[in-house]
Amino acid sequence: MSSELQPNLVALNTIVYREVRRFTRIWPQTLLPPAITMVLYFVIFGNLIGRQIGAMGGFTYMEYIVPGLIMMSVITNSYGNVVSSFFGSKFQRSIEELMVSPVSPHTILVGYTLGGVLRGLMVGIIVTLLSLFFTQLQVHHLGVTLLVVILTATIFSLLGFINAVFARNFDDISIIPTFVLTPLTYLGGVFYSITLLPPFWQSVSLANPVLHMVNAFRYGILGVSDIRISVAITFMIVATAVLYVGCARLLVSGRGMRQ
Repeated sequence: MSSELQPNLVALNTIVYREVRRFTRIWPQTLLPPAITMVLYFVIFGNLIGRQIGAMGGFTYMEYIVPGLIMMSVITNSYGNVVSSFFGSKFQRSIEELMVSPVSPHTILVGYTLGGVLRGLMVGIIVTLLSLFFTQLQVHHLGVTLLVVILTATIFSLLGFINAVFARNFDDISIIPTFVLTPLTYLGGVFYSITLLPPFWQSVSLANPVLHMVNAFRYGILGVSDIRISVAITFMIVATAVLYVGCARLLVSGRGMRQ
């Protein structure tokens, strides 16, 4: 058993180390831009527009949008890290060497996923620290906060992996973030409470998975939410399990990789 486990542990450590080195080595391209973008959101939406909007959900507008902006940065960076890294391995055909090696497909998947999760969490921490220059944060429920942010980063890392598997060229890895991920994020309750919407559009909004993630994280930070936290967390756990199984099967089948 140990003879089978040892190579996989070495491979996992190597993949994770390479992924972390990859985005920390080029931090001006991976960590700095989202930080600058979020500062602009804080200034424009939080300070300038927020003064006109006033309170929302019993908090200042700045306090209300900070959890959503943190989640936005986690989502985009965890997704972007995996889709770009794994597709790059496909493009260079280095992933084929991994797949014919004795390394388990689960080890490969967990390694790339952990890389995306770590980048998402690192950017989330940076954005959280920057938000302290604009408002005060008091975590309402630390356990919920950590669970939700880790599950969210994992889900979008796995989605990025699926995108990378089916992508044929570099243009394909930008289609989903541009036409699917961005609209879902902006309509996911980051900047507003769905209670402001008419009943019909409230019901439509509930079909947006990002809404549940943002509100669950907002509950962990502020203690307020537009949805039931138990439903949101259950959804995220189930989504993580389903996506992991789907990604593992794609790796085993070699679809989109063995050409």
